[in-house]
Amino acid sequence: MRIRFTKMQGAGNDFVVLDETRHPMGLSAGQYRFLADRHFGVGADQILSVRPSPAEGIDFQYVIHNADGGEVEQCGNGARCFMRFVREQGLTGKDSVRVQTLSGVIEPRMGDDGRVTVDMGAPIFEPQRVPFDTAGLDPQQDNGWHTWHLALGTHAESAKVSLAVLSMGNPHAVQIVADVDTAPVAKQGPAIEHHPRFPQRVNAGFMQIVDRTHVRLRVFERGAGETLACGTGACAAVVAGIRLGRLDYRVDVQTRGGLLTIEWAGGNAPVLMTGPAVTVFEGDIEVPDAA
Repeated sequence: MRIRFTKMQGAGNDFVVLDETRHPMGLSAGQYRFLADRHFGVGADQILSVRPSPAEGIDFQYVIHNADGGEVEQCGNGARCFMRFVREQGLTGKDSVRVQTLSGVIEPRMGDDGRVTVDMGAPIFEPQRVPFDTAGLDPQQDNGWHTWHLALGTHAESAKVSLAVLSMGNPHAVQIVADVDTAPVAKQGPAIEHHPRFPQRVNAGFMQIVDRTHVRLRVFERGAGETLACGTGACAAVVAGIRLGRLDYRVDVQTRGGLLTIEWAGGNAPVLMTGPAVTVFEGDIEVPDAA
């Protein structure tokens, strides 16, 4: 099967975008893995599918598959690329659209400066909704909120980490580190992602606080490994920093792929994420039937 695709990136988080508004492609998990493969396919952190509106008042459906072929609930950097894609492909003339994801409705909006702002909805803190198993754990109080201490193994010498746990439509565990450049992302990232306390796995964030309006961030993404940027990870990190009393309501997040701006007024207010969305190239590729 030969398919048309668009390669895009948002702050270095890269995507293969598929237009399924006219007909579904019906790709398998193996075919999504093939497209994401950087040696044999196109290469991407995630595959984004643009599908027709599933309900009245919704403009499009947004379906996300990680590089491992699994479908996931949300991708913030992808949402910005989604908005630019539907505009550039003539699928809408609107500056703002309502998009159905697996975790709810989001509203990306094109800005006059070319950047895209996405209303990511309100963060979720209830452990059972993340989901996060807290049985037998005691929250560690910190400036009116709390973190959780987890051992990354069963041995006495196993590393222990202090994590702020929340969901941005997908699960996140954020830890504050002194320096993201030397943080043990490659070692601790997989251990946190697959920790049995997270039944649906989790995205592991490593945040360095520069000052109250600037942070540096690395994220080991569930099903993708470390990426150059993670939009929902940036949202989760800033929300965690605000709740822990360490950040102001508007924060610039420096990732290895670029700059994102996150705003959150607290409470049930939505998290707003602003950043770049760039089309890299378009092409066609033959996808094996049994990839």
